[in-house]
Amino acid sequence: MIRLKMLVAGLFVGLLFTSSSVAQELLRNEVSLQGTGFLTKDSEGNGIRQHTTDSGGLLFSHRYHFNRWLAVDGSYGYTRNTLQNFKSTGAFNIQANTHQITGALVVTSPRTYFGLSPYALVGAGALTFDPITPTVGTFLFTELQTKAAFIYGGGADINLNRRFALRFQYRGLVYKRPDFGLASWKLNATTHTAQPSAGFVIRF
Repeated sequence: MIRLKMLVAGLFVGLLFTSSSVAQELLRNEVSLQGTGFLTKDSEGNGIRQHTTDSGGLLFSHRYHFNRWLAVDGSYGYTRNTLQNFKSTGAFNIQANTHQITGALVVTSPRTYFGLSPYALVGAGALTFDPITPTVGTFLFTELQTKAAFIYGGGADINLNRRFALRFQYRGLVYKRPDFGLASWKLNATTHTAQPSAGFVIRF
């Protein structure tokens, strides 16, 4: 009788642990949509100064978790890289749509802190600058340019429940300035863009 009670108690405890582990099973996929800023540092080189006006855009990401510590992130971003100003003998403005495709390794915290799930990321990608200004003076701009970029950053999710969260993130992008195919405007300069963002996360 005692053995039977111990067996029943053991089965009950085992079921509790099993149900708890199922309830806490890792949701491996996440998709997020975020509004972003696009804040680029000024650059100088070859007697030319280039300034990019601050702008905003969207960032769509898919994240896959290998475990509670490690994930990979693939993202697509869009912004209008408004009015890049080149200055040597004169000032010229170019408007361009900027597309970014990036991949990153993400280190995540297996625990939450006050409802927050922090993480850090590092990776690489490409920024494509697509000019939409038809002419500047006597110049015709038709050349689309793609620049390799180094990505780093981090953020935190505010967990609403297991499947939904709010995300606050910062990414830094380091890349060479575009010149849109004009050799006389070539800076050969590296710049940095800060990309703060906030948005919504769905896990599944």
